[in-house]
Amino acid sequence: MKRRDFVGLTGLAAGALWLPAVPGLGGSLVDPARLLEPGLDVAAKKRLADVALNTAKSAGASYADVRIGRYLNQSVFTREKQVQNIASGESFGAGVRVIANGTWGFASTNTVTEAGLAKAAQLAVQIAKANSKVQKEPVQLAAQKGQGVVSWKTPIQVNAFEVPVKDKVDLLLATNAAALDNGASFVNSVLFQVNEQKYFASTDGSYIDQDIHRIWPNFSVTAIDRSTGKFRSRDALSAPMGMGYEYLQPKAADRIAGPAGTGLTGYRNSFDMLADAALAAKQAKEKLTCKSVTAGKYDLVLDPNHLGLTIHESVGHPTELDRVLGYEANYAGTSFATLDWRAKGQPYGSKLVNIVADKLQPNSLGAVGWDDEGVPTKEWNIIDQGKLVDYQKIRDQAHIVDQKQSDGCCYADSWSTVQFQRMPNISLKPGTSKLSVDEMISKVDKGIYIAGRGSFSIDQQRYNSQFGGQVFYAIDKGKISGMLEDVAYQTNTLEFWNSCAAICDASDYRLFGSFFDGKGQPSQVSAVSHGSATTRFNNVNVINTARKI
Repeated sequence: MKRRDFVGLTGLAAGALWLPAVPGLGGSLVDPARLLEPGLDVAAKKRLADVALNTAKSAGASYADVRIGRYLNQSVFTREKQVQNIASGESFGAGVRVIANGTWGFASTNTVTEAGLAKAAQLAVQIAKANSKVQKEPVQLAAQKGQGVVSWKTPIQVNAFEVPVKDKVDLLLATNAAALDNGASFVNSVLFQVNEQKYFASTDGSYIDQDIHRIWPNFSVTAIDRSTGKFRSRDALSAPMGMGYEYLQPKAADRIAGPAGTGLTGYRNSFDMLADAALAAKQAKEKLTCKSVTAGKYDLVLDPNHLGLTIHESVGHPTELDRVLGYEANYAGTSFATLDWRAKGQPYGSKLVNIVADKLQPNSLGAVGWDDEGVPTKEWNIIDQGKLVDYQKIRDQAHIVDQKQSDGCCYADSWSTVQFQRMPNISLKPGTSKLSVDEMISKVDKGIYIAGRGSFSIDQQRYNSQFGGQVFYAIDKGKISGMLEDVAYQTNTLEFWNSCAAICDASDYRLFGSFFDGKGQPSQVSAVSHGSATTRFNNVNVINTARKI
């Protein structure tokens, strides 16, 4: 399946948080054993990269970089007692990007030989020179010191591709059985695994070898009332992670108890798939008979596995500088948070809101050593005490906001696609005072606790939005009083973040993630995490999604 078809089928513009029938993640289908075979050694990659860089310079490029990439993936799909699909994929090739006559050019090839790389470099320069005829201003590239010969690896404990497929199938079928044994009528489960073996070299003097791993277990449980035909579902409370198979080896220390009266468990750096599936089945059944919410104003207490999506859509995307400038509009819109808006000094959120960008957090989807422009990764402030202080930017954007350095957030999803600005991890800092979830709830008179990500919508300026969830619990006079359904909150970005009233401490901090975040035309996907602790927002408008007009 081509990536563009994959994107279209799975709705990546909307976050693509549950993909029930995708046969693979791209590349040519291969035997699983192929995923464990070594690729080109570093010396061979350097030799090929030098051919591309020297050819580009000889052809008239003032700058060039080359990415040699081997992209491996495996997906395992099951339903109830059956295996639906197992797909292993590999994609291998190289992309060459150049500046010639002040203009970008790019070409790629799956002929990874000296001749193939030289031909791609020549074509990239030709394209740049042709593009220069319509270029209004020359590319201004922020200076970047060459990194020399360096490397980085995701610090995994267990390579997911080394785990036998049978073990993965057994885990998913056991997950399904746990759900069925606890009252589920139907259950789907899936395991996505990705390994990017990326080599970057540039005329700046960088030769960077990186080995990046990601994993995402997920399931969806459905319970049906056969007498009425009513059905309700609950998806996994897992998060996609920048980890190996160790994420699926549950540890008691990674379990975080949810609020008293909910039975929920949150997970940090390992996930108990069987335990969550059993609970999901019970909660899906409980949804069949629980009370429908009364629309109105409520204080919301939002679990990190839910809040991460709201952060992604209402802070992550609107602070991408290309959206801010209007360069990115076709795919999911531009941004209300323009340079002019920022200059007015209007608060983005309350003074409790401190949001950072990074590509460093351990176990996060965004963690790498260097981005796809050879820039070392870092952490920087996006919102400081409620004020928007910076954006996300790459080398050819920094000068636009009078800065001299890239933020190290440039990425391409394949050797065959050109790198561009992509969202880093965007996270809400936890509270600095000790505060547990139960203590937070004890101070809420009328509210709703929401866990898990659900359906959502947001407008083309990332301003007006609506978010659902997986499970909802009423809070009455400081205590959980029962499950609710048909809950969604409607707000705008500034109202929402300015209503932030309390944030739990670091002991509650967890990562949420988007494994398939879509952007660009032609579309590309990237993976990004969003950390937070449980957070309270006051006086938010809640609607009943089952209402009839």
